[in-house]
Amino acid sequence: MKALTEQDIRNSFINCSKGESKRLAVPRDLGERPWDDLDFLGWRDPGAPDRSYLVTERARGLVGITLRFPSSQRGFLHRSMCSLCLTTHPGNGVSLMTARKAGAAGREGNSVGVYMCTDLACPLYIRGKKVPEAGGRFEESLTTEQQIARMMDNLSAFLDKLHA
Repeated sequence: MKALTEQDIRNSFINCSKGESKRLAVPRDLGERPWDDLDFLGWRDPGAPDRSYLVTERARGLVGITLRFPSSQRGFLHRSMCSLCLTTHPGNGVSLMTARKAGAAGREGNSVGVYMCTDLACPLYIRGKKVPEAGGRFEESLTTEQQIARMMDNLSAFLDKLHA
């Protein structure tokens, strides 16, 4: 992924108002992000524990979405799998992330959900740059590039539902 600026990020959001995108918390460490290892930029809002954001490059340009997830705690023995990168995590390592649909449907309260790594570090898990806490990745016969392509296909399918 190419390095993004704060303005690139704010201009990319499709499921919130321009005013909301101006007020959301953008990471302050954009210059230090491992851009070559990222297929999308994801981060949690430090001021709102139930909010996250994701920005990715698509054919028509940058697409950013706001996500919400429940703050309920699951037991450490409970394991879940991310539907994007297929990494398993204990407890709250995977959350149901919901995103308002774009346009009129979103303003009417319609949303779409997907189970994702709560820390949004899927690209780093696939590349082995980050190890899940007491979780794991299954041994796969797919190459890293094929796993990245699958993750991006899964993300793309989710993003397509936001416009439906």
